[in-house]
Amino acid sequence: MITALPFLTPFQWSIAACAALCIGLTKSGFAGFGLLIVSLMAMILPAKESTGAVLPLLIVADLMAVSGFRHHVDWKEIRALLPATLPGLIAGWWLLDMIPGRIFGHVLGWMILAMMALIVWQRVDRRVLVTIMNHPALASFSGFLAGLSTMMANAGGPAMTFHLLARRFDKMAFVGTCGWFFFITNLIKVPFSISLGLISPSSLLLDLCLIPAVATGFLLGKAVLGRIPQGPFDLMLLIMSLAASLKLVLS
Repeated sequence: MITALPFLTPFQWSIAACAALCIGLTKSGFAGFGLLIVSLMAMILPAKESTGAVLPLLIVADLMAVSGFRHHVDWKEIRALLPATLPGLIAGWWLLDMIPGRIFGHVLGWMILAMMALIVWQRVDRRVLVTIMNHPALASFSGFLAGLSTMMANAGGPAMTFHLLARRFDKMAFVGTCGWFFFITNLIKVPFSISLGLISPSSLLLDLCLIPAVATGFLLGKAVLGRIPQGPFDLMLLIMSLAASLKLVLS
């Protein structure tokens, strides 16, 4: 079985370790690192195969998140999101072979930019906050986009950032709710990814080697999270999501 481990140069192993570290940071509350994972893993593996290699690591990190933030979850919000998330996952599975990754990256980037602009607008005009928070389409839009983007690129974090910041979640509830939401959706994605041939014994062995880096990133992020006030935390999420979306648009 050891021979099934992908051959990587020392530099590629360092890139893989950075990606795994980012997975841990993402699941500890720093969602803006999520799209960096996509870019880093695509540097060492073919684009589609990289999404399959990342998925088991995301599930491991999800387990850490649901355990570490188990007292900070809003189940009502998750129940509101999931009905639209499931069609988004199915649509992403269907589109994965239909749309070239480069084109989808541009589309996703522009969608994230639009959502980030909406968040900034609501911070400036408080009337927008009231309208968005109570609009019946908010959960459906956010849930579908999260399902679509997480299935196609393991990049559902910006959609959840948009939704939970619009709902004015504090940072602990943000992390706990995201943890359970993505734990559920990532488990659902497993059979879809297997059917597309994106998860293999080789990728699972690679994941096994990278679990320590995931754990390090999660523990580091959790330690830092408790020291960051709510305002700077929200601003940091916006900046990281903006940077990641611009990378998609310009790549």
